Amino acid sequence: MAHGSDESTRVSKDAAIGGAGAIRAAFARARSEGRGALMPFVTAGYPDPATTERVLAGIDAAGADLVEIGFPFSDPIADGPVIAESMHHALLAGTTPARVFELVARLKLRAPILAMVSVSIVERIGAERFIEQAVSAGFAGFIVPDADPADASRLSALAAARGAGYCALVSPTTPVDRLSTLAGVSTGFVYLLARAGVTGERNDAPEIDARVRAIRAVSSAPIAAGFGISTRAHVEAVARQADGAIVGSAIVRRMTEAKRAGADVADAALSAIRELRG
Repeated sequence: MAHGSDESTRVSKDAAIGGAGAIRAAFARARSEGRGALMPFVTAGYPDPATTERVLAGIDAAGADLVEIGFPFSDPIADGPVIAESMHHALLAGTTPARVFELVARLKLRAPILAMVSVSIVERIGAERFIEQAVSAGFAGFIVPDADPADASRLSALAAARGAGYCALVSPTTPVDRLSTLAGVSTGFVYLLARAGVTGERNDAPEIDARVRAIRAVSSAPIAAGFGISTRAHVEAVARQADGAIVGSAIVRRMTEAKRAGADVADAALSAIRELRG
């Protein structure tokens, strides 16, 4: 009983620290409940800003522990056709970083919100200014998939200065020396690419045991696995080794299908998240 009380106290303290602490607290809360954290991905502005806002407004109740918001980019990094198409439509709908900040600023979520954003967008605005605006809007952390190790180190420091977390990506083929560097700048969590290639749904659960062990050897940060995780069974399988699962394409596909069928797109997204949480 005392152990559970200690864990609850630590989670509360972490959540009060700020963005990076809130990220760690979300993983710790899921762990205290005997499960992995669920992190849905949503493309900002897809199919329109109002739908994104409805999805995010209901995402706590649907069971998300953390939320990853993708900033639309004309040349998506490692994104498969489902997410790439959603970003194309979001850009056509007029989605800009400023509008994403405005949208997030209107939300009051329990789940920490993370920005998935290309380094090109960050540098165009200015790294310090981008991070300042994002944190002011309510972002708890940053995932910059195309940042090289030097950029990752600099962005991690800028995020830390604002109390936010930085989450570097580690692939199945990242060399050991680079793995240590990337894990070292991950103040939020380590984003493990569960498979090589691009995002998209797969039939089988990914094999991540060895990679998780390698990351644990050099970092105490939580590990969340993404790429090719699309079902509740996949989420459960990933949680046996990692601390959380990131699901994107499966949710965005359900939104696209609802849009084409003339159904409620936000309801489709939230239904998919509820199914993934179980």
